[in-house]
Amino acid sequence: MYESLLQLDPIRINFSGAGMHIINIILSFVMFGVALGIKPKEFKALLKAPKSAIVGLTSQVIALPFMTFLLVIALNHYITPTVAMGMILVAACPGGNISNFMSSYSKANTELSISLTASTTLMATLSTPFNFALWGGLYMKYISSHTVNGLLQPLQIDNLQMFQTVFILLGIPLILGILFAKYFPKITEKLKKPIQYLSIIFFVGMVVIAFTNNLQLFLKYIYYIFILVFIHNFLAFLTGYLMGTTFKVPDIDRRTITIETGIQNSGLGLVLLFNPKIFPHDMALGGMLFITAWWGIWHIISGLFLSIYWSNHEPKISKK
Repeated sequence: MYESLLQLDPIRINFSGAGMHIINIILSFVMFGVALGIKPKEFKALLKAPKSAIVGLTSQVIALPFMTFLLVIALNHYITPTVAMGMILVAACPGGNISNFMSSYSKANTELSISLTASTTLMATLSTPFNFALWGGLYMKYISSHTVNGLLQPLQIDNLQMFQTVFILLGIPLILGILFAKYFPKITEKLKKPIQYLSIIFFVGMVVIAFTNNLQLFLKYIYYIFILVFIHNFLAFLTGYLMGTTFKVPDIDRRTITIETGIQNSGLGLVLLFNPKIFPHDMALGGMLFITAWWGIWHIISGLFLSIYWSNHEPKISKK
């Protein structure tokens, strides 16, 4: 597998200035749409179930990046450094907004889902750069002293630039979306559903743009990427489920935490990869690109399967 994945690394991400602006606008639009569903009352769910909220935030912001780090260490001899860093980047991203629909369909706690998505998104300006720098840095130190494969190239990321980019792409659209929802509630109600569907379409568009010149290579090695993303995504769902089980939260909340941990905003990861100020485009980033892009497609499929399963099984009622 390692030799096959090496074929992906030489891919460079070459975007014109206009192309980058389009990608940034797409993500900003998506985050604006997320913000339309965020209202102050949604955060009451955090007060109603503080234990579940804390477990959910811990699962996504702390446990998932840590478990991902352990996973890439375990797979060290089978994956390339850029593939591993792609997995770490995805784990560092906040929750995806489609998780709210999946929680609702799963008969989970939708209020808690919206609150967790909103919270991790707001926290992402700090948590995404921090987690990527922390676990990515530890991984680099580990392979530099333990792996026989060695680094193909130094991978040094400007964390300050990443923070600035995440704040601009997430923070500003979120603030504008929340204000828009507050002052134009009737228009907001009409826009929320269409924007959710457009968000999925736009993400697929981002993936198509990313692979326009590398489609054949993607199809050739999708088998390996599929396996890695399947394992990683399964680990994410399992982490959320075990966190909820370990801390004995109600089953309806455990479902929410499982979904929130397994559904990541990998669109943000793609935009960060496309930014030459963060990831210089003369670097070999193919592994990160393929992992991040396929994650964004697969977690929708896996999340829907899990939602369909849970929709046919009523949540267990906690005994008082």
